[in-house]
Amino acid sequence: MSKMNVLGTEISYYQHEEDDYISLTDMVKNIENGLALIEKWLRNKNTIEFLGIWEEIYNPDFNSPEFEGIKNLAGLNRFVTEADILNMALFGIIAADWRDKNPDKKGNIRDYADISQLVCLSNLENLNALFIDEGLSQMERLLKLNKTAIHQMKLLTDDAQVKKLGTKK
Repeated sequence: MSKMNVLGTEISYYQHEEDDYISLTDMVKNIENGLALIEKWLRNKNTIEFLGIWEEIYNPDFNSPEFEGIKNLAGLNRFVTEADILNMALFGIIAADWRDKNPDKKGNIRDYADISQLVCLSNLENLNALFIDEGLSQMERLLKLNKTAIHQMKLLTDDAQVKKLGTKK
C-alpha cells in the first residue's frame, strides 16, 4: 500500500490494475469524530444502495439476497427499545410504524404473528440478551438477529410439525 500527502494528512492508497482505492479512515483521522462521520455515512440508505449497485456490477460473488436484508435495515437508527430491535430483526418494522400502517387493527404486531414467528421471536429474545452481555452494539445485534431470524423462519416454515401446531385452535 502506498501513501500520499493531502493537505498535511498522509493517506494510504492501493492500486489494482487500473483502479485506485483510498483509505477513508486515513482521510478523516485528523477530523474530530471522523470515524463517527464514516459510520454515519455508511448507515445512510443512499450510500448502501450505491454500494450494492457497485457490488452487483463488479463483484461476481455478490450475495444479493443477504444484501437486501442489510439494505432494508439501513437508515433505521431511530429505534431505541429492545422490543424495536427484535421487531426489526423479525418483522422488518418497529411497532410504531406497524401501528401507523395498520390503524384499523387492534393490538400490536406480535398479536398478528403466526406460530413460527412467535417461536423465532422467543429465540431472538434469548440471543439478544446474550449479545447484550457480550457488549455488542444495537446495530451489531440487529444484524445478527436479522440473519438468525431469516434462517430460523426458513426452517420453521418448512417444518411439518410446526405447521400442525399453527392449525390447532
